[in-house]
Amino acid sequence: MSETLRPQRIALSLAASGVPVLPLRRGKVPFGNCTTCADNACGGRPNMKTPGPCACPAPCHAWAAATTDPAVIASSPWAAVWGRAVCVGYHPGGAGLTVVDLDDADAIAWARTALPTTRTVATTRGEHWIYRGAMRSVNAVRPGVDIKSTMSYARYLGPGTGTMADLPDAVRALAVQEPSPTRPAPQALTVPTGAGGGECPHRTPAYLERGIEMAVQRITDASSAVHATVYRTFLTVLSRHGRCGCLTDAHVGRLFAAAQSKGERARHCTDAWTNARTTLGL
Repeated sequence: MSETLRPQRIALSLAASGVPVLPLRRGKVPFGNCTTCADNACGGRPNMKTPGPCACPAPCHAWAAATTDPAVIASSPWAAVWGRAVCVGYHPGGAGLTVVDLDDADAIAWARTALPTTRTVATTRGEHWIYRGAMRSVNAVRPGVDIKSTMSYARYLGPGTGTMADLPDAVRALAVQEPSPTRPAPQALTVPTGAGGGECPHRTPAYLERGIEMAVQRITDASSAVHATVYRTFLTVLSRHGRCGCLTDAHVGRLFAAAQSKGERARHCTDAWTNARTTLGL
């Protein structure tokens, strides 16, 4: 069997154990929505409480398409998408699990003193601590710490080591704490702005410039729910300016800088931008 089918083999093994899976492309992000589901024309599933494909047979809508059905994973068009996948994602909440994503050494050191030991999986920069039990997903519950469970996905990086523990109250409590007051300095980033090619609606350069200014102001004025505001703002900008190719790295950099000035980490800005593009099928 071709090595390109390795993600599909892993997916079938996970699905057999009751873990809902989805294919991830380069950048560890889901594939964009199919043509029929672009712009969530089909009604979408990102806000649904249970995983499963939308009415179309394609693996659309990120975590919501995760499945444990081997027939779906092996069928067309899923099989073709798995052939282009670089890794496997899974929906932790759909498997009754919660992943505490520790992004760096400081976050790992904190977890070792604050959380009970459990199954641990090494990541590129940190560790995933996996607990038995589901909860709502929340990003940036403290510096370098995200919670991935319901309505979220995590990258599968192997079975890990150690015995899985029940989800502790200490992790549930993180979801209701106030966001960290840390305000990191904006970082220089290069992010994909989209291939463009669509019809340009901008009558003058000032039209786009005004839109970016309004988006920056919306993020800057946010006094609560900053992460949600950033995502919704990115979604608005991309829905209007994401298909014609007029957005540049400079425009996106201004949006990211505004988000980081409100406490968002660089990685969370990138994730929010990528998720917005995926939702819109870009």
